[in-house]
Amino acid sequence: MHYWNAAPDNWVPGAEQYAKGWIECFHAYQGLGPPATHWSIEHFQKYSEEDLMKDVFEDGYVDVAIFQPTYLKEWYKEGFNTTERNALMGEKHPGKFIYNTRWDPREGDAGIEQLRKNVERFGSKGCKLYSAEWNAGSRGFKLTDPAAYRYLEECQKLGIKNIHVHKGPTIWPLDKDAFDVSDVDHAATDFQDLNFIVEHVGLPRIEDFCFMATQEPNVYAGLAVVIGGLMHARPKFFAKVMGELLFWVGEDKMLFGSDYAIWEPKWQVEGFIDWEFPDDASLTDYPRMNTASKKKIMGLNAAKLYDIEVPAEYQLKDGGTPGAHEVLAGQPEEHAASGA
Repeated sequence: MHYWNAAPDNWVPGAEQYAKGWIECFHAYQGLGPPATHWSIEHFQKYSEEDLMKDVFEDGYVDVAIFQPTYLKEWYKEGFNTTERNALMGEKHPGKFIYNTRWDPREGDAGIEQLRKNVERFGSKGCKLYSAEWNAGSRGFKLTDPAAYRYLEECQKLGIKNIHVHKGPTIWPLDKDAFDVSDVDHAATDFQDLNFIVEHVGLPRIEDFCFMATQEPNVYAGLAVVIGGLMHARPKFFAKVMGELLFWVGEDKMLFGSDYAIWEPKWQVEGFIDWEFPDDASLTDYPRMNTASKKKIMGLNAAKLYDIEVPAEYQLKDGGTPGAHEVLAGQPEEHAASGA
């Protein structure tokens, strides 16, 4: 989730068209949710701390939220949604937030030093990467770049476990191909101590993502955009995407994400908990979910990655439906017995 300032007072002079275009594109995505949840563009550009706390914690069923910063300092003077902005707000609400930070390999030694400072100051256990972000004439980077490997090695040294990578729908004016998932495949094999959570599951490259994630044990599916962008507006496609994810990746490697403030969590949580596969002959070969499946996806899987303590009464007593990688490895019985 995010706490951004994309109002005109934060636009970089000379880059106003990009700052304006970016947030208007984000706002258009909100239109894929139920009409009653749509905001005005003015509200969407800069919502308050009170708005966030009410939408997420009072109404949205959230116990602990994970901030995912996105800087975009070529267009926003103070950054769009920085680690510092998130943390300063979160410090007023102890225990409610986890502060992930970020890095950009094009920032060289100075970026590595800043990463160290952020981890020390904010206790970050994860990083959010925006591989299509513009930087001094460059329009993106790949995790396979030698410079990116320096940062991944530094993450291991610093105790960072979780690398969240935006790989999904593009936002104007960023380039769609800069979000290709192939570099995650390569990096995940070389850095098996790190977890790679592919936010937005690589959409529209869902099959590329699934076939990659099923053979990389440390690659996870981040469902932000999948639920918010498809469940209401494209229910048939949503069922297909969920079916592919459940079959190939498996419910143990799928994580709910609201992508707040693009979408409020309340309708997403309620809708997903009640959701079942439609009665459609083309969907009958997909695995079905049960209550245990949804508990994992809605929180238990993320709690495991971030060492968040879950009260005993909310833990699972049985397994659920394994992914294809577990079936192929002959592990479903072990999986069910472990309660993992």
